[in-house]
Amino acid sequence: MAPPLSEWKRRDARSHTAAVAGETIQGVSGCTGVTRGRARVLTDPNDPSALEPGDILVAPITDPSWTPLFVAASAVVVDVGAPFSHAAIVSRELGIPCVVSATDATGRIPDGALIEVDGTAATVTIIEA
Repeated sequence: MAPPLSEWKRRDARSHTAAVAGETIQGVSGCTGVTRGRARVLTDPNDPSALEPGDILVAPITDPSWTPLFVAASAVVVDVGAPFSHAAIVSRELGIPCVVSATDATGRIPDGALIEVDGTAATVTIIEA
């Protein structure tokens, strides 16, 4: 039997171990291609100025409200997604590398870290934290 809701841990209460240089996070390919850039970890799409052209968008999940941010991004990484999810479809339309289902990427990738996104191999490698 499942414990009562009052005992369930909130997702935002989970702790994450920050990824270090050389570490790779495995996901699922959303769009092929390889690029390097600065990670911009965003948890909501309300501040498009937080993403500079060439930055890599790292988000928990995306929906149509995130679409304007994809235009400036050189790649997209999301915690949750699949080959037919919003992030993957928009990335393919724009021709930018995308890795979906990169579990805990928003908690593990430091904002501003230099990362490499390989959409073909579905990996995100921390180059410099």
